[in-house]
Amino acid sequence: MAERRVVVAGAGVGGLAAAVALAAGGVSTTVVEATDRPGGKMRTVSAGGQAIDSGPTVLTMRWVFDRLFEDAGAALDSHVALVRAERLARHAWSDGSRLDLYSDLDRSAEAIARFAGPREAQGYRRFCARAEGIYMTLRDSFIDGSRVGPIELSSRVGFSRIGDLARISPFTSMARALEDHFRDPRLRQLFGRYATYCGSSPFLAPATLMLVAHVEREGVWLVEGGMASLAEALRRLAEAQGAEFRFGRKVVRVLAAGGRVAGVETDDGERIAADAVVWNGDVGALADGGLGPEARRAVGASSAARSLSAMTWATAARVHGFPLIRHNVFFSRDSREEFEDLFARDRLPAGPTVYVCAQDRGDSDEAGPSDRERVFCLVNAPARPAAKPLSEAEMETCASAAFRLLERCGLTIEWDRTTTVRTTPADFARAYPATCGALYGPATHGWKATFARQGATTRLPGLYLAGGSVHPGPGVPMAALSGRQAALRAMKDLSSTGRSALAATRGGTSTRSARTGGSG
Repeated sequence: MAERRVVVAGAGVGGLAAAVALAAGGVSTTVVEATDRPGGKMRTVSAGGQAIDSGPTVLTMRWVFDRLFEDAGAALDSHVALVRAERLARHAWSDGSRLDLYSDLDRSAEAIARFAGPREAQGYRRFCARAEGIYMTLRDSFIDGSRVGPIELSSRVGFSRIGDLARISPFTSMARALEDHFRDPRLRQLFGRYATYCGSSPFLAPATLMLVAHVEREGVWLVEGGMASLAEALRRLAEAQGAEFRFGRKVVRVLAAGGRVAGVETDDGERIAADAVVWNGDVGALADGGLGPEARRAVGASSAARSLSAMTWATAARVHGFPLIRHNVFFSRDSREEFEDLFARDRLPAGPTVYVCAQDRGDSDEAGPSDRERVFCLVNAPARPAAKPLSEAEMETCASAAFRLLERCGLTIEWDRTTTVRTTPADFARAYPATCGALYGPATHGWKATFARQGATTRLPGLYLAGGSVHPGPGVPMAALSGRQAALRAMKDLSSTGRSALAATRGGTSTRSARTGGSG
């Protein structure tokens, strides 16, 4: 295997995981990344002289990363400092009500009983059991495996467990399933929010996504130094196994010869020969022809709706009036109207829910910094191409509604516009080409959506896919799983075929203009 060479296009978490697995497997691995850093959407911005996580803010499914490091002969704890959060999040409504959820089921049930009564606490226990059952049914058979259809999934689970398969509830919407467990509309709104972790609406997403609640309760980890430190640790781990990283280079074409992949071409005209390529960018960049005709034919066009985008604000500011912890959610008055705005009306919500991450705080009620602290705020937004941006008036109206909600809940943030970094759907569309600003690939709406995502392989032999737009789905651990699956499949295929003739040559010149590149 040592003579084999694989190019990984994009150093997002999927590409990083692929690079670790490939290099640890003895494959000569080159990672080409358009930006100057690894991590993709695990990004930081500088606001007021402070580095602020402005993408994913926590780590879940830790076992995914423990295994990646173990496969490379290392230990995650030796490279990344992690602190387990006992209190998952603080939730607030403008009527003054608040609810904290914990990793401990009994503690959360007691909090819900005080919040909404013993009946709702019993409903929460049933909900947790159902979410755990869905997760355990799908973890090994689907999430940590290659993409399959419904019939193949039934075979993997086993017909003796057909009852377990039925309980994953693919034909019931998440919002409808939550009515089986909760009468209090605030609790239905709270737990319905887990659909947004996949960029989807709880009124359209299958109840299967309830498994996200179990994933959180199984363990939320705070990464000291921010999520960027996890990306750097994965880069160093891959380099320790022999992988090479080339930053500031954009892959503009996937090269093919003899009916299979031959390498890639970068925006400076270099052609890098390879036996296989792992594309860690949005599948749409291949499907729209941005990486060449061979890559375009390798994947099918998707008719699925795009997932959510976001508007975010990163700032260093003085904060007072509300007892923030690390993770806080301030809910809108009308959840259905919020998602109708986002998906049916394709506009920013008139009444947005606001996520606030206070990054200098932990999960306790200890007072925050006496001076400025790092704050990251996010509201969901519709996906929009860079050429069709939201108007400044629309964004200002949404921002005013979001900040008024925070004030009604008692939170005051002393914003300094000169040091606040705002990111819009158009900004995301420019940063991640072919996504139209969507942060989670296709929306997970309807029972077919889970099975409709592209798998690791493509119609072009030697071209593999990784990232949040492909199986098993969006989010840091899921993207890492996709990268590992792509690497394992590539190594299996390369070990079973003769060495291909590499048509790409180093230092070649291309007359083709660059349209897009990947770092998803």
